[in-house]
Amino acid sequence: MLEEFLNNNTILVAMGLVIPIIGCVIGAATVYMIKSDSNSPSQKLMLGFAAGVMLAAIIWSLMQPAMEMAAEKDSIPWLSPTIGFLVGMGFLLLLDTITPHLHISSDSVEGLPSSLKRSTMLILAITIHHIPEGMAIGVVLSGAMEGGDMITGATAIALSLGMALQNIPEGAVVSAPLNSMGMSKFKSFLWGSATGLVQPISALITMLLIDGTMPIFPAILAFAGGAMLYVIVEEIIPEGQSGKHSNIATIGVALGFAIMMILDGTL
Repeated sequence: MLEEFLNNNTILVAMGLVIPIIGCVIGAATVYMIKSDSNSPSQKLMLGFAAGVMLAAIIWSLMQPAMEMAAEKDSIPWLSPTIGFLVGMGFLLLLDTITPHLHISSDSVEGLPSSLKRSTMLILAITIHHIPEGMAIGVVLSGAMEGGDMITGATAIALSLGMALQNIPEGAVVSAPLNSMGMSKFKSFLWGSATGLVQPISALITMLLIDGTMPIFPAILAFAGGAMLYVIVEEIIPEGQSGKHSNIATIGVALGFAIMMILDGTL
């Protein structure tokens, strides 16, 4: 029944794009309940959870299908996924280098010099996080719409659910700091929720750009995986491990990874 329901491409795309936003809205709403403290156990747990979900999504929703598809199509099966992965990492490195942004646990601004407000640069940092996540959703939705065996509608929904889960902590870790910078709770909630719109927008752009590119689909899947891994290694894990309660972040990684693994295996 579920498989037949997800075979409708319109329903599949709508669900795949909307589900992650719900997670971001829920996370942003925690500004009414949680105080901003980058070293608090709850913040560390949420950051670790987000990293765990993303890491599992990279493995089972992106890299594994990329390797399996390449093994069927290419004479050198590891080549296109490897190139795509490295280019994806390089793309996020470039984006991270040129975009002025501010991390939650840091007072120093990264990227090109800018006179933007600190709150704006914090929003840009979360935006950078959401771009590769949206790309991953778009790539997997495109693969599911092609009707192949490697990527199904259930795979796409599992990824979107995983993104929704990791968007809860990401929504929380942007709305609470915005509130601590002097923004009202309502505006902090709105901005925290609005950052989630980056995902469906980047997903749709990705779907349009890769239309008709099935011969290089393994490289595109790996590109999204590399871009997401850059965010995990460069941003989320260092923030979770800095200061006190780093062991709580590690527990969060394990929980997030396990939940995403269950989602991928169940759907």
